[in-house]
Parts: sequence; structure tokens; C-alpha cells
Amino acid sequence: MGGPVTAPGEETGPGGDERRLHPVTPLRRAWAPVAVLAGWAVHDPDQAHRQLTRLTTTTLVAGLAVLVPAAALYGFLSWWCTRYAVTDTELRIRTGLFFRRTAHIRLERIQAVDVTRPLLARVAGVAKLKLDVIGTEKKDELAFLGEAEARALRAELLARAAGFAPGTAREVGEAPARQLVRVPAGVIAVSLLLVASTWASLAAALVVPPLLWLATHSLWTVLATAVPLFGGAVTSSAGRFVAAYDWTVSESPDGLRIDRGLLDRTHETVPPGRVQTVRIVEPLLWRRLGWVRVELDVAGSSNSVLLPVAPREIAASVIARVLPGVAVPQTTGLLRPPRRARWCAPVWWRGHGIAVTDAVFAARHGLLRRRLALVPHAKVQSVRLTQGPWQRVWQVADVRVDTGANRTVTARLRDAGEAAGLLRAQAERSRTGRRGARPDRWMA
Repeated sequence: MGGPVTAPGEETGPGGDERRLHPVTPLRRAWAPVAVLAGWAVHDPDQAHRQLTRLTTTTLVAGLAVLVPAAALYGFLSWWCTRYAVTDTELRIRTGLFFRRTAHIRLERIQAVDVTRPLLARVAGVAKLKLDVIGTEKKDELAFLGEAEARALRAELLARAAGFAPGTAREVGEAPARQLVRVPAGVIAVSLLLVASTWASLAAALVVPPLLWLATHSLWTVLATAVPLFGGAVTSSAGRFVAAYDWTVSESPDGLRIDRGLLDRTHETVPPGRVQTVRIVEPLLWRRLGWVRVELDVAGSSNSVLLPVAPREIAASVIARVLPGVAVPQTTGLLRPPRRARWCAPVWWRGHGIAVTDAVFAARHGLLRRRLALVPHAKVQSVRLTQGPWQRVWQVADVRVDTGANRTVTARLRDAGEAAGLLRAQAERSRTGRRGARPDRWMA
């Protein structure tokens, strides 16, 4: 969980008073034994059904009388054995009821601290703290803390990561934020209705059941197919609406903050200087309205969406906050592949284009759903030129740019000579960009 295991009796360092989670946490952890039984029932439903039919009322009541106290005891003991402490250099989390382990999270490796409040947690007045740590794929978390305690701990961790002295870190408090954009609920709803996948799901739900009726004349077969199709079409869009509701982007010294969610409220942070790629997605039905979606690739972080939908001008202004000094290239400014590239990708070759500025390498692909990827030169890890046999016939090649988020942005179907020059020039731009890049630092 972010670090090596230590002996159970290891002491915390200076300033590392151990604290426990919120007292409601045992209620969450008490479900673990019940989840084991539920998993067994799902894995082998026939056996589970046979066992349940054999149970008498007395046996069932006796089983519940044993299971409920056992689950409650497990939840209490696991909560009692879980503690955390903030020392001068790291956050330590002790866990384990039978096998004790301690996670060491170096404060300078923390790149984002998010606060999430599921619906039931909001009712109980608690929150979950999630930490993005450089070099780890899975987020470490503390669940649950009181809402005020969670925000205070988040501010303390970011202050420590920024280099504040331990004695003053708690006094710094949460950095002030200035709201940049708030997406109206109506715009989110309309944008979801104008996505092709929504209509494809509805079309499948309307077309497949009648075809099954004509083929089978079985009402149960039609219902078994129609209900999941309709349910999936509705819940998919409804789930995205609920997750994106009240989407707000604010600017603060510790990065861009994202607050969102109707039922489960989430408070996320886009770490400064850690954004590897920005993508502007433009679905076909959004173009007349001038709407786009902005996505991110952040090294070592799960943050992936900056704006679910916004006018292009507003999106460009927010991108300028993420990538200072970067102007989004206009569609008319992109260089298309040569016409002979149509023999490698008929029709779709028109959707490709590139632009290289002093700050970014930009590549676009897609005709119906356009995607423009912006990679700062300083974030380029490697550059490659690839050319298949058919591409060699038509003298075209692809230039692939690899980023620190394990993603690749490709400039497809470029003229072979242009691609070779682009390869050399981009390698040089990346070297000079890294030398002149500002350090990745909290509250800089």
C-alpha cells in the first residue's frame, strides 16, 4: 500500500501522533464476512440454493445470531487496529487484524489528495481521503474520517508536500480557490442525449426484442433481453449525468480542483506540472453547438476528465491554466496528410492532422468523433517512426510520441521525408523543453 512493511512495534517519528479513523468505520468493515458469503452464493448459485432450502427457520435465526455479532466484532477490531500518523517526512498507515502491515507514503511523492463523500457517508457526516502517489497505480485511502478532519488532513498533507515546516503545516489550512467554470445540469443532460452511443443503446433496445419475438415467440426470452437492454441504455446515461452533476472547476495554488457528483460528491485535484497530455474530444452532434470534452493524462493519477462538456472558448481558457502558455491549434491550422495517404486509409485519412508549436506537439484523428491530443514538449519521453510495408509503397509513415503516463500520441500518415524531419526536430524540442520546464511542485 505504497511502501515497505515494518515490524508491528515500530515507533512513529517526530510529530507523528497516531490517530484512528471515524467511529462509523466499523459499520463499513462489518460487511466483509457478509460479502464473503455473498461471493460464494454468486459463484455457485445452485449449491447456495440447495443449502438455503435445507435450512429451517430455527437454523436460519441461529445462523444470523452468530453472523451478525461476528461481523460487528470483525468491523470493530479491524477499525481498532487501523491507525495513521503524519511524520516529518511521510504518512504512515497501520492496518491488519491478523497480519499487521505499515504503509510508508513519502510526502514529496504525493501528487493529489482527493476527498470523496458517498451518499451514505454524507448522511453520516464522514468522507474518504484518496491519495495519488507517484509510482503506484492504486490509490491509497483513509476511509472514513470526519468531513472537517478529512479537509484539514488534506490541507496538512499538501502543505507538507509543498515544503512547509511540520510546525506550521497545520496552520496553513486549505489553499483558497477561484471558480473558473461551472457546467449547468441542463447542458450535461443535452450533451448526453447528443452522444451516438446513447442512441445506439436505445436503438438496440427497440430493435432486438421484436426480432427475438419473431424468431422465438417466447415472451420470457424477449423480456430477459429487453429489460437489460433498456436498463443499460437508461442507467448508462443516468449514471454519467449523476457523476457529472454540478461539475465545477476551480483554480488554487495546489492545482485545479474539480467538484462533482449528485449523490456521491467528489473533490479532486489536478496536480500542477503532472499533466502529460490534454485531449479535446468533439463528437459529431456537438459541433453545431461548439461543445467539446476535455480529457487528461496525468502521470500516476486516475484523474482523466477535466471538463465533461463546455464551449470551445471556455475549454481553451481552462486548458491554458493546465498548460500555461499553450494555445489550442485551430482546425484550419492543422497540416493534413498527403493525398496519396488515402490508399492507406480510404476516407478516414482526412481526419488526421498535426500542428507543432513552441510549446506542444498536437495530433488529431477521427472524422465523426474528432480527438485532438496536445503533448507539451517537456513531457515527451520518446519519439518513434514506424512504417509498414503498404506505407512504404506510398511513402508515408507514422510518428509516435510516448508520454510519462504510458500513453502514445500518433501523427499518422505523414510524408516519409516530413516524418523523418519531424522525428529529429521533436527529439531536440523535447530535450530543450525538459531543460526549461518548471519543477513539478505543490503551491509553487
